[in-house]
Amino acid sequence: MSSVEGAQNAAGIQSEIAFDQARAERVAADRRRRAGFQNFGIRLASLAIFLGVWQIGAMNVDPVLFTSPVKVAYAAVGMIASGELWAGLWPSLVVLAIGLTLAIIFGTLLGLALARFHILDVGLTVYITFLYSIPSVALVPLIVLWAGFETTAKVIILFLFAFFPMVINTYQGVKSVDPKLLEVGSAFRCSEAQLWKNIVLPGALPFIVTGIRLALGRGLIGMVLADLYTAISGIGYLIVRSASTFQVDKMFVPIVTLGLLGVTLTALLRLAERHVAPWTAARQDD
Repeated sequence: MSSVEGAQNAAGIQSEIAFDQARAERVAADRRRRAGFQNFGIRLASLAIFLGVWQIGAMNVDPVLFTSPVKVAYAAVGMIASGELWAGLWPSLVVLAIGLTLAIIFGTLLGLALARFHILDVGLTVYITFLYSIPSVALVPLIVLWAGFETTAKVIILFLFAFFPMVINTYQGVKSVDPKLLEVGSAFRCSEAQLWKNIVLPGALPFIVTGIRLALGRGLIGMVLADLYTAISGIGYLIVRSASTFQVDKMFVPIVTLGLLGVTLTALLRLAERHVAPWTAARQDD
């Protein structure tokens, strides 16, 4: 009977622990839900205040030089209905997808290699620093001269803008991995592949994600800059054409579109981060 009672007591304790854990999870979920609603309300209120100040401020400015959010909204509806906005946005999105993908892949690989292998670090870091110290804008005319005015030149320009944040952040992420963890892995006779998979990459992942965010922002700048220099297609072409004809309301439509694009891509990146690296996303408060 004593053994049966002991087993019953153990089962009761386990059920109580499971109940407490479930209750704690429900409380945490409710807290996150309330925080999400609160954040949404704050953002909505700030947006309303911003649009209100913009609308009031636009009333006292020459419409040739500035415009109101109402007029921008009307212009956006017209450009979307006519397909003009999409016709300008699509080529830029193609350039952004190709250039940013190449920058993330090659930037991450080079950053990992530089940080892990001393020979490459000593031999190539000076060139990375040299190229990064040169403003990318200064290289744009040369790239256009070499590659022309088509998609290839735009991809190269965007790649240069997004490449270096990936290299530098990945390099710093690998260097920040605790050497004691590597020593423990070596003590347990982990292979190089196991060290990369279980220690180096998880430790460097927060820096890599930060690098992707920086690369995204700089990539958008490079995308528009490439359009401005070529001025034959893309969302930057819409800005130049609208400004040259003093259509300020239409000029603001692609500008606002770029901002919304950056916010959307950043939100998608955070969502992907929660699935790929939940231990890094848990440190951030939306």
